[in-house]
Amino acid sequence: MATVVVQQHQVPLRQSPTPPPLGAALTLNIPRTSTPVPNKHIPYCPAGSAPPSSQTITPPNSPQAKSSTAQPRSVLHPATSHTKLLNTPPVFGISAKTLSLALEQISTTPLPDPHQVFPWLHGLHAENQIQLAFFVAKKKWLRRTPKCLRAITIVKAGGDLSVSRLKGSVAPDEILSLCDNNDKGFLECDPREGFSVRNFHIQAAKIARVSDIIVYGDQTTDQRIIKSVAERASIVQRRWRKELESSGQCLEHFNTFVLTTPFEEVEREHPELIAVDSAGKPTAQSMDFLQWERDEMCEMSKASEFTQGVYQGPTPDWNSVAENHSGNIFDVFIETGDQAQVPDDECLSSRLQQLESSDSVHVDFPSSGSILPPSWSTAEVDGLLCMCRWIYDLTHPDNITSISTSTRQQSPKDQDGDIQMTSFAPPEPRKVLIHCADGYTESTLLSLAYYMYAEGVPVHAAWLQMHCERKRNFFAYPCDVALLTSIQERILSESPARRGRLIAQKGSDDPPTWLSKMDGSLPSRILPYMYLGNLTHANNPELLRSMGISRILSIGEPVSWDQKEKDRWGAENLVLVDKVQDNGIDPLTDEFERCLEFIGQGKKDNTATLVHCRVGVSRSATICIAEVMASMGLSFPRAYCFVRARRLNVIIQPHLRFVYELLKWDEHLQLQRAGNEKGEGKDRSRGIKREMEWQSVCREIACMNRPYARS
Repeated sequence: MATVVVQQHQVPLRQSPTPPPLGAALTLNIPRTSTPVPNKHIPYCPAGSAPPSSQTITPPNSPQAKSSTAQPRSVLHPATSHTKLLNTPPVFGISAKTLSLALEQISTTPLPDPHQVFPWLHGLHAENQIQLAFFVAKKKWLRRTPKCLRAITIVKAGGDLSVSRLKGSVAPDEILSLCDNNDKGFLECDPREGFSVRNFHIQAAKIARVSDIIVYGDQTTDQRIIKSVAERASIVQRRWRKELESSGQCLEHFNTFVLTTPFEEVEREHPELIAVDSAGKPTAQSMDFLQWERDEMCEMSKASEFTQGVYQGPTPDWNSVAENHSGNIFDVFIETGDQAQVPDDECLSSRLQQLESSDSVHVDFPSSGSILPPSWSTAEVDGLLCMCRWIYDLTHPDNITSISTSTRQQSPKDQDGDIQMTSFAPPEPRKVLIHCADGYTESTLLSLAYYMYAEGVPVHAAWLQMHCERKRNFFAYPCDVALLTSIQERILSESPARRGRLIAQKGSDDPPTWLSKMDGSLPSRILPYMYLGNLTHANNPELLRSMGISRILSIGEPVSWDQKEKDRWGAENLVLVDKVQDNGIDPLTDEFERCLEFIGQGKKDNTATLVHCRVGVSRSATICIAEVMASMGLSFPRAYCFVRARRLNVIIQPHLRFVYELLKWDEHLQLQRAGNEKGEGKDRSRGIKREMEWQSVCREIACMNRPYARS
């Protein structure tokens, strides 16, 4: 939960690395098809400039508010055109066909402009003086519920969303207080204290207040439960409207409906409405962000050969391998993990002997970050070098050293004690996969060390060559860099590639200055021509040049370069988008086309652009998502997961307003594509259709972040 630090001088807002803890009613504790991607963390993300004093709290400038547009029309309004199931409180019935039409209408209606719904969507609790002072100051009218919103909230009575789930549906306790002693009825979701611009977990509850509510159940749901939830929703809607009217606000009526079509019929006749079928299997209509991120991660880090016979990638799906024997192309699987120990000679000899009689063998090795300086032992370093030699001998049978020794030790003897005659035919080269869960984090130490050993290059060259030439995205802990730098001389002295000067050195072994300025991570390659990074990356121009990056797009945070360095890069290759803080107020939409044009020019020039802000998770991530959407034709949800997977160990965190702006950008791109296809004289509005609604997008992001949030 974020807090504002009020001091005499302007300082960044202090915000915790994680979203606020979710309350009992906002647990979002929905079963998922996969576990979160490991090794991710939510970094500290400054929210902008703090107020100058505790007496005068002035928020950053925001665009002047325009008059709110009228509420969008709805298939469900007026409710009197539908069958009335209950008089008091009023509850109406609709069919699956009507629901499908209503959802289609919602998804093809443009969202209101951001200034019409913010800061209300941030969560403005009457007792949260910090949040109120920052966002609305004395402008109380900004606290009002927007009149331009009319949504649909689908509630599954019973609350089991793991089966028979309609698209976008929520459990009753995610939006309603089910206790009669609650006067308001809607769940109190706005935070009472603290400051946050990333309240994703409250959006379903907030949007429910400006929604027609549709209640349904599956074939196992008692009809009395459906009736009870519908009655409660209708009562709460009327309490909410009465409260608004007492404060001088006036909204159109929102109503409660019950889906009268049995779920099995909906499943059969309207599959476009089904997210999870009655057997608990997700359908093509659903998008689980956690699963999509994992799929994108596996695609990004899929196994590839980074030196002769040695591959790096994610841990294979052993079930798939078992079903398809031809897919098992590797002879040796080396899994890196926290619980593993450095294998000794006896273990490696045993695995080698097993390999002679089986299709493949498995070996465990410690993960990256597990051998810590300066306390590492000689045995650990010896084990690392022994592992490198073992892998090299497996993949280079024409250069047998340790394997031949091990094999002789295990060769059978006859009755006289003589070693039996064996074939002198050279063994076939083996293929080795170094793997871990995400395909890069735990396996980076061994992969880098082996690349140095096999190719005979120092650590900085191994780093760049693996990333730039071998196209491997990876993350290395600072302690791994310190370890490899310390033992570099020994690795290179034992390298077969340098034995007898078989290859020419590719430069000095002395580390370049850029290596000392790194914390272990390279900028994240999102696309071949676009990298996402932080201010530390941007202030390491030597590293950027070494990576083939020659253009810098700074979002709100200028680089600290001397004039000589700026002249070396050229003014045309440096762009600063100024006065954009990560504060939930400053917009980025107006800068999208300018930024994407700059990135696109780098692509045309066959060079790469670094997009950065301070941390590389919000402002710059928003620009990168916008580029992925534009260049790849992806919807916001898919582009978000695409970029999030490729940011490696850092979780991107565009705040609520940026996410909303990206959904509007999605609409803009769809209209643009529709115009290009149909011509300017056609009805371009038909090109708009959101894949997911605002509250569903936010709910998925909250579910993704929850495993990393601190309770």
